[in-house]
Amino acid sequence: MTEVNPHLLIPDTDRARLVECKHHAPHDFYGWHSTPRGSVIRTRQLGATDVRVLIHNDSVPMEPIGDDIWVLGLEDDLAPDYRLEVHYPEGAPVITADAYHFLPTLTSFDLHLIGEGRHERLWEVLGANERTYSTSMGEVSGTAFAVWAPNAQGVAVVGDFCAWNPNQWPMRSLGATGVWEVFIPGIGAGMQYKFTIQGADGSVIDKADPLAKQTVAPPETVSVVAGVTEYEWSDHEWMAARPGVDATNAPMSVYECHIGSWKVGYGYREVAEELVPYLVDNGFTHVEFLPVAEHPFGGSWGYQVSGYYAPTARWGSPDDLRYLIDRLHQAGIGVIVDWVPAHFPKDAWALGRFDGTALYEHPDWRRGEQKDWGTYVFDFGRNEVRNFLVANALYWFEEFHLDGIRVDAVASMLYLDYSRNPGEWIPNQFGGRENLDAVQFLQEMNATVQRTHPGVVTIAEESTAWPGVTAQTASDGLGFSLKWNMGWMNDTLEYFALDPVHRSYHHNEITFSLVYAFSEKYVLPFSHDEVVHGKGSLWERMPGDSWNKAAGVRALYGYMFSHPGKQLMFMGCEFGQTTEWNEAASINWDDLDGWDHEYHHGIRRLVRDLNLVYRDNPALFSQDNTPMGFQWVKGDDSSNNFLAYVRWGVDATPILAVINLSGSPLSGYRLGLPEGGDWELLINTDADVYGGAGNDLAQRVTASDEGHDSFEHSITLDIPAMSVQYYVKR
Repeated sequence: MTEVNPHLLIPDTDRARLVECKHHAPHDFYGWHSTPRGSVIRTRQLGATDVRVLIHNDSVPMEPIGDDIWVLGLEDDLAPDYRLEVHYPEGAPVITADAYHFLPTLTSFDLHLIGEGRHERLWEVLGANERTYSTSMGEVSGTAFAVWAPNAQGVAVVGDFCAWNPNQWPMRSLGATGVWEVFIPGIGAGMQYKFTIQGADGSVIDKADPLAKQTVAPPETVSVVAGVTEYEWSDHEWMAARPGVDATNAPMSVYECHIGSWKVGYGYREVAEELVPYLVDNGFTHVEFLPVAEHPFGGSWGYQVSGYYAPTARWGSPDDLRYLIDRLHQAGIGVIVDWVPAHFPKDAWALGRFDGTALYEHPDWRRGEQKDWGTYVFDFGRNEVRNFLVANALYWFEEFHLDGIRVDAVASMLYLDYSRNPGEWIPNQFGGRENLDAVQFLQEMNATVQRTHPGVVTIAEESTAWPGVTAQTASDGLGFSLKWNMGWMNDTLEYFALDPVHRSYHHNEITFSLVYAFSEKYVLPFSHDEVVHGKGSLWERMPGDSWNKAAGVRALYGYMFSHPGKQLMFMGCEFGQTTEWNEAASINWDDLDGWDHEYHHGIRRLVRDLNLVYRDNPALFSQDNTPMGFQWVKGDDSSNNFLAYVRWGVDATPILAVINLSGSPLSGYRLGLPEGGDWELLINTDADVYGGAGNDLAQRVTASDEGHDSFEHSITLDIPAMSVQYYVKR
């Protein structure tokens, strides 16, 4: 090693920190820099036997100064364009632009917005983003890496392009923002990477990129440079029409689906080929996918997320997911995806203790951990964390054309004492149990999503009586479009599980929902949570033999589709799956081929017909959210387990729902009505085509002018046991 001019060397303290990958500013020493005697180029190339600088049409050798660092002194101090030619013991030399000769890829405005928590396109500046620069020696393509780790002592990019050695590509810290950044030439789509974090606590760990847009399928934990998508969407008509639709007063019949177990072994594209025509044939307006963001444990069904910006690689690439959504839109099916901003898993390679401190999670375990689920809780009061989540919601709408998100576990976010014993939670600044930071976050997310993507919906899974979940944020509401009606779901399933002989003592359970039906804008959910963990399938919950179970399921759906609110049923429910859902196996398609298959085919046909009748009759949806859309005509006949009501729509003919939930038929039942004239039978859940008894019912009945139950008109009906009929006014 020859003697090198001192002004070309690196001060010992800085050099030690650089070598240990604990320096906040490697760009201050590597790359080209002016010196008192000209300028210098420095580079660190691990394992190189020779490094040369290609400059001014010449190849100039660099001098090694130890620790794999090479230097070259130049006489002038004009910043040149140059390339590095790196020689290794084996293989051809590598010619590359110098990563440490480029300006930061984030602007000062980007950093300002991140600090304020207002960067609505965060995924374009953090994570891994391909870039191309024009220089005097030609274009330079590579990937800009950036990550938020404000308390780290040092951060480096590692990957298959540097043998996962953290000493090759240290990143620089961009001031007080806590963002670390480096642009590395020659790295492109498909390359695997992580960030090596030198933690504030002295830990050194490789972390997956919080904003990675692609991953390797679990159990691998590495991130992948996604590159710029080349997918060409064909849903232009759908996207153009969406802003003009008020989904809260439009038909919404949702098929909830876990992609991995609809048919095991299918990926996004395979599911598209079969699920899309299946949904169309069965009349659903929307599909709701359980979380599709990357998650380490399949048994969590996606509700413990490790990669918030990456579709899970279990089922294909991001463009494969785009294909599935595109196909659904072309078929007229809206797409909702479950989103989980409440908590995240503690896996050491993911978000938890990201820079050696509680960064994404609240630092106090009484707010930062959800003991029941073994997860961390986001620190909703921190600008950067709130930005990470709000931008994530926008990302899915922008990049994947979603029509809605269903926000999971909202109740756990709203209450500081949720599932906590005394001493395990901290009151807010006013001494209350409300998580005011989470409230602010939810309001910001909803307002931002609806401002930037008119026509989409945000749906809350919220199981308490928190007021104003679907009220506008301007009125101090949370701003959701819709809320799952968990009270209706629990009461309804408890009622239907009873033998009909006992139901008269529980009549209030089937009528109580109408006391509060218009306090929020509701979805009526029979979700995945209701067919797991020993609860049994909806079929199994029904009392009696197969005939009675089938009749119970049919009556349940007839009641649901006539009740104010949107409908949601989990996959398999549409044909009365006989067993609980198991995410490791396909739903039980064999039910359609079993010895009592006629019942299951009948249930599926009924669901299809209910969907079609629902979509074709605005009385069943256009006034879902106002008392003007509902009128009791008989709600107090507990002895007969009987209900009847009229649904009124905007500029629509009314629908009469007649519901007999007893085990006995009702003959010659007299029912008062608000209007006379003819009423035509639309749906009879007891029809033989649905697997029912097939009793012969009049297809049209005429209401007389004889008053009954304070109504001026009445009709007399024969009503089969355990059945629902819809009549439309003609």
